Amino acid sequence: SACAACHGLDGRGAPKSSVGFDRPLPDFTNCAFYNKEPDVDWFAVIHEGGPARGWSTIMPAFGDALTSEQIDQVIEYVRGFCKNKSWPRGDLNIPRALFTEKAFPEGEVVTTTSINARNGGSVGTVTIYEKRFGPLDQLEIKTPVGFNKRDTGTWVGGIGDVGIGWKRVLLHSLNKGSILSASGEMVLPAGDRSKGLGKGTKVFEPFATYGQLLPAASHLQFQIGGEFPTDTSKAPRAMFWRTAVGKTISQDRGFGRAWTPMVEFLADREFETGAKVNWDVVPQFQVTLSKRQHIMANFGVKIPANNTAGRPIQLVFYLLWDYLDGGLREGW
Repeated sequence: SACAACHGLDGRGAPKSSVGFDRPLPDFTNCAFYNKEPDVDWFAVIHEGGPARGWSTIMPAFGDALTSEQIDQVIEYVRGFCKNKSWPRGDLNIPRALFTEKAFPEGEVVTTTSINARNGGSVGTVTIYEKRFGPLDQLEIKTPVGFNKRDTGTWVGGIGDVGIGWKRVLLHSLNKGSILSASGEMVLPAGDRSKGLGKGTKVFEPFATYGQLLPAASHLQFQIGGEFPTDTSKAPRAMFWRTAVGKTISQDRGFGRAWTPMVEFLADREFETGAKVNWDVVPQFQVTLSKRQHIMANFGVKIPANNTAGRPIQLVFYLLWDYLDGGLREGW
């Protein structure tokens, strides 16, 4: 009854005349609104109040009135307002690694920067825009910008090859803690190949991604795919596979900033006789910056494990904005 006083018996929000304030109330029947958030965020807001996640102070804290078991029951009841079960639960939205794509469809902007740690020579930035369509689909646009140092000591830079892709969730199960997606990406030759900023040919990249929740707030992610250029004289065909393993640790009894140390294992091999598999190890950690946890950063080091000639150690980091959860200045 305490919840229904504001949120209504149907979960759509009580009328302004009865709640006594003008702030719009969430519609829990809107699957796009509630389903992308994990249970831990719902728990934090109910237990600590709206400000715990950068929301309105109008939402009071119920931590002294309800037990943890009762809050879990409230969350499960509220989730029942969404009748379309094709929406993957937000608990399957595993933290994003630096290189391994995740299977969960998102609405994010991510800017990743890589810097050669030895002898300089290369700085690259890739901005990825993701837009979710319905419960299972996602559009992705990648725009890279690079700067390379030539043997003469001069620098050249410009836009790289632009990628446009589509992701589709094939299977998801909260009970099993797993999600599987298939994606296809077309990379267009927008970069100058003579400056080392592009491959000079179109490349089709199909890949599959899998996410698995593990005990103790841990997770595993896996990606496998290929690169198929239209002109193999300019770029070889290749395959790649990536694995990320991590664990999330939250401050303030689980209500504060979340830290997620991860390690990635990357491999790729060209489809050419005598080609070798290149292996890289990427230790890293992701941290949420805003209270709403929609602004995040990740810092890591990409270390070649073999075939190190011409493959320098790289410093890599990203800034991530989950724009569906609010603006850049909100939720702090």
